[in-house]
Amino acid sequence: MKLSPKLELAGVTLRDMTEADVPAVEVLERRLFPADAWPLQMFFDEIAQVDTRRYVVAEAGGEIVAYAGLMCIEPIADVQTIAVVPEFEGKGIGSAILTELIDEARRRRADDVLLEVRADNPRAQQLYLRFGFEQIHVRPRYYRDGTDALIMRLQLKETGA
Repeated sequence: MKLSPKLELAGVTLRDMTEADVPAVEVLERRLFPADAWPLQMFFDEIAQVDTRRYVVAEAGGEIVAYAGLMCIEPIADVQTIAVVPEFEGKGIGSAILTELIDEARRRRADDVLLEVRADNPRAQQLYLRFGFEQIHVRPRYYRDGTDALIMRLQLKETGA
């Protein structure tokens, strides 16, 4: 997977998530999303569905520092999860992972990529806006703590008249 020269110099690698990665990813999941963390088995179930899913991890110094997943059932792709540990935010890892997920959606011939983002997470919202996502809906009280989810969409195929 292609990374920016800056990330390569920083020793960050991006690769497909494996079953061996799941325990470490689940620890990060509980740390980063304590109220909404996925259970361990859910990660195993997700990565097993290779026909409709793609999960990646970013490593630095032998440690997983980010992970993300995409579900694609034509014509829609959906970012299932994306996370970067706080110590590695702002280094381009989130952008690299999101680029990989969007590229995967294109390879799977998706027309659109959808995602949910917490209404109280402006950093993530700005990342998605830079990639061309637009907010199309709000899901009130979507998260367990009552926070709204913003539904965002990136159109990959132009809709012609």
